[in-house]
Amino acid sequence: MKQIIKIWINIDPFSLQSRLTVGIASFSALVLSSLATWTSWKMQQILVDSHKYNIEQIAKRLPQDVQIYSEMMQPETGLQKAINNLANTNTLLWLKNPDNKILVKSATLDLLSDTTVAELMSLTKMPIKPQVYKVNQSYFVLCGSSVQVQGKLLGELFVVKDITREQRMFVVMVQSLGITSVLAIIVLTAAIAFYIKRSLQPLRQLNQMASVISAEDLGQAQLYLDNAPSEVKELAQTLTMLLSRLSQSWEQEREFVSNVSHELRTPLTIVHGYLQSVLRRQNNLTPTQQEALETAASEAERTIRLLQDLLDLARADSGYLYFQMKSYVLNDLVEEVVMMAEKYSDRTITIESKIYPVEIKADYSRLKQVLLNLIDNAVKYSEADTPIIFKLNQLQDKAIIQVCDKGYGIPLQQQARIFERFYRVDESRSHTTGGCGLGLSIVKTLVEGMGGSVTVQSKLGEGSMFTISLPTYPSSVTFREGDR
Repeated sequence: MKQIIKIWINIDPFSLQSRLTVGIASFSALVLSSLATWTSWKMQQILVDSHKYNIEQIAKRLPQDVQIYSEMMQPETGLQKAINNLANTNTLLWLKNPDNKILVKSATLDLLSDTTVAELMSLTKMPIKPQVYKVNQSYFVLCGSSVQVQGKLLGELFVVKDITREQRMFVVMVQSLGITSVLAIIVLTAAIAFYIKRSLQPLRQLNQMASVISAEDLGQAQLYLDNAPSEVKELAQTLTMLLSRLSQSWEQEREFVSNVSHELRTPLTIVHGYLQSVLRRQNNLTPTQQEALETAASEAERTIRLLQDLLDLARADSGYLYFQMKSYVLNDLVEEVVMMAEKYSDRTITIESKIYPVEIKADYSRLKQVLLNLIDNAVKYSEADTPIIFKLNQLQDKAIIQVCDKGYGIPLQQQARIFERFYRVDESRSHTTGGCGLGLSIVKTLVEGMGGSVTVQSKLGEGSMFTISLPTYPSSVTFREGDR
């Protein structure tokens, strides 16, 4: 039962498999139910027609028997004799004159209950047609026909056939047919579902193959299925060509970004240098001029950093971002970065370290850039009077760096996207603080390039914590920070 419930929960009602299964099963159920209904109706008609034929034969034979018996005895006695000869346990007869009075009836009619006889009689008060009538839990076929003897109309003959036994057998057979149809529909639905699942397996394989393709694998991606239908093979070939075109477009975009970043960085650096030179001779500048030049220098510096970030990302995408991996004491590097950050941010930044020294193997300048980006992110998205905390720890062969702030926090649905390029949680705040949505993307690229990983934990109104994990470098001296 639990397995059935589990399978039912895992069914996707909007999947192609479910839709095909429901559609074909519904059509099959409609066909089978229609066939069963038609078969039941046809068998009922055959049953009624057979008894109707027998009743008609009795109605045809009665005038002949009446004439024969009338030659040997009184007409009334001959009529009763003929009626009794044609009647039996299941066949009942009676004759009504034109005045609607019963002239004669078969003796077997007395075997029925008075209520049954009365209801059968009431049925003959109106025109009837040969069909099955249910009377007091019994089933009868009733038919009427006029009787003439020697050209004289005797009255209306009514012949009743008790088919209770046959009707009950017919009902049981119909029920069995219904149960068989339901079981057949269930088995057919299961078979259809299994067949459709097997038929759609190539599409699942194609989906799995396409889902693991990354941007770096676009050029080498080949989607091919050996035993798939022709339509799926054509789809795989089309997707392969699409991936190839995407790879070419991606490569062209990376080259464009790299070239533009490289070409613009040099003239902007020169412009920034001249602006700084002019600002150093600010005695000859009016306040308005000095403010304009400072703004221009700040924007030029920000644009240079943006171009450098774009250039680093382009190099990383192309595989040309190199790292000078050496052994460093993480505690000392973090202290240096914190001192630099406190000068330009005017924020309180504290370090909590349980182990000294934590030796890592990393690129000094790249890791410094990562930490400064995380501090810059914490400064932008937290209030000026809240602290920023660095936590250092070591777990087995991993060095753990945690940058914590008491800022605004990041919504849960956006935490998975904050490391994407140009993605900003708050467009208005990012714009006013000068963010371009590349800082965290650079962090992720550089950390992963040094063999590490970066994650985020955040709660709205309580702040965020970015955790960096980097490989450690073996050290012979390890002691608590308080022991130094």
